Amino acid sequence: MTTATAPYRTVALPAFNDNYIWLLVNDDTKCCVVVDPGDAAVVLQAINEHQLTLSAILITHHHNDHVGGVSELVTQLNREIPVYGPTIEAQQVVTKPLKQDDVLVLEFIAATFTVLDIPGHTKGHIAFYDKSSLFCGDTLFSVGCGRMFEGTPQQFSQSLDKLAKLLPSTLVYCAHEYTLSNITFAQAVEPDNQELQHYQQLCKTLREHNQATIPTTIGHELKVNPFLRLNVTEVRNKIIQHFQAPQKIKQCESFALLRKWKDDF
Repeated sequence: MTTATAPYRTVALPAFNDNYIWLLVNDDTKCCVVVDPGDAAVVLQAINEHQLTLSAILITHHHNDHVGGVSELVTQLNREIPVYGPTIEAQQVVTKPLKQDDVLVLEFIAATFTVLDIPGHTKGHIAFYDKSSLFCGDTLFSVGCGRMFEGTPQQFSQSLDKLAKLLPSTLVYCAHEYTLSNITFAQAVEPDNQELQHYQQLCKTLREHNQATIPTTIGHELKVNPFLRLNVTEVRNKIIQHFQAPQKIKQCESFALLRKWKDDF
C-alpha cells in the first residue's frame, strides 16, 4: 500500500508463520529499504525479482525473527549496507545506532524518519516514523500490543501513550498478523464495542482471501485496541472486575493487569 504522502511503496513480505517484513520501494530510483528482515530469502527474492537495490536495513529490536536475515543479506549482496537500529540491543548487526528524536534521512528512497524510543516488549525497542507511516515492530499490533519480555509496565504504557499521540491518519506497520486473535481478546474486554464487531468481519474476509489486515491506523486503533483505551470507563472497569482490583488504579497498573489477562487468555 502506498500512503498519500510517502514517496515510497510499502510492500509486505510474509515470513515464517505470521511475520511481515516491510520493503520500502522508491520506483523512481529503484532503491529500497527493508525493515526487520528476519528471513533473508524472501527479501532477496523480492529485490531480485523487481531488480531493486537494497540501500539500507532498519531494525526495531533484537529478536531473531527481526534480525535473523541481516548477516546473510549483507553477505549475499556482497557490499556495505548500513544497518540502522537501537543503541542498546541488536549490536551484533546494527552499524548505525539510533535513539529518541534522531532524524534518519534516506535520500535513495526520498524519505526522512524520526526515531522513537518505545521500550516495553524489549528494553531498547525503537520505531521509525515519518508522519505518514509508523514501523513499530512488536510494540503495537492491530487491536493489541507485544508481550512484555524485558521492559516494565510503566515503560510499556508510556510507549503506547507516545504512539497514541501520533497523527490519527498514521499508517501502522507492525510485524505480525495477530489481528483476529487480538480481536477475540478485545471483545472479552469490550463486548459492546460495535467498531470491534465490524472490524472482526472485515478482518475475517481479508484473511479468507489471504490478504493482510495490516496496515491499520492510529485513529482506528484508538477505537478498537484495549491497550490504547485504558482510560475508557468500560475497559478500566472490566479490568478491575476481572482481577477484583482496587477502584483507584494507575494507568500503568491497568496496563500490567490487561497484559497479564491477555497472556493467560
